[in-house]
Amino acid sequence: MTSTPPYPELLTLIEGRSVALRDAVASAPDRDATVPGCPEWSITDLVAHVGAVQRFWAATVAEAEESRPPSAERIGDREPHGDLLEWSAASTALLLAALRDAGPAAPSWAWWAGSGAPLTAAAVARHQVQEAAVHAFDAQEAVGRAEPLPAAIAVDGVGEFLSVGLGSLGAWPHRPARVGFQAIEGPSWTLDLSPAGATAGPAASGEPVTRIQATASDLVLALYRRIPLTEVRIDGDRTVAEQLATWSDTE
Repeated sequence: MTSTPPYPELLTLIEGRSVALRDAVASAPDRDATVPGCPEWSITDLVAHVGAVQRFWAATVAEAEESRPPSAERIGDREPHGDLLEWSAASTALLLAALRDAGPAAPSWAWWAGSGAPLTAAAVARHQVQEAAVHAFDAQEAVGRAEPLPAAIAVDGVGEFLSVGLGSLGAWPHRPARVGFQAIEGPSWTLDLSPAGATAGPAASGEPVTRIQATASDLVLALYRRIPLTEVRIDGDRTVAEQLATWSDTE
């Protein structure tokens, strides 16, 4: 299914989730505390990661080049300087300015070329919504007040993860399988896993061997391994769900 918000809304969502991340960090009594969703990171590391990512994509979108990412010189310094939250806000502003200046149809390099997803500023904005949203959840969880992902973000996030995140990984290394995802809010998705890779919304018919049901937020958080599979409902072959949960890099 297609549920991607319009381009201006994507930019608003990036801004909103980036603010939510900074609000959580501002309330942290200890920025050296571990982030549960990324246990090798402290809260400070998390903010530095998100800011560096936003600065990278700002430079990439501004480059307007599909075939290669920008040079290190074009990207510039991505290390935090001065006040951490002010630097983070400036990072978000750079990304949003680049996306606004480019417009949704502008070409852009992206790591997901193998998925068949568009190489455009709109596709970058769509993914950056998820980047900001999942890491805002990380920050909130680190300070003990994790909140579900907003519905508009979560519903699109399932499809984005299946088609872009999994679709760019290449061959499925296990026995072929079909997986059905059902959000309690109503939307559903089907994923085929085979030596040809992950295919979201396959044309062929057939019943899934595994069905995963939860709120859209919990589906996204389970796919990104922020919550365990025990927090979603799994019917059918549970092994496939476990294999899927360990297949991709979810930072």
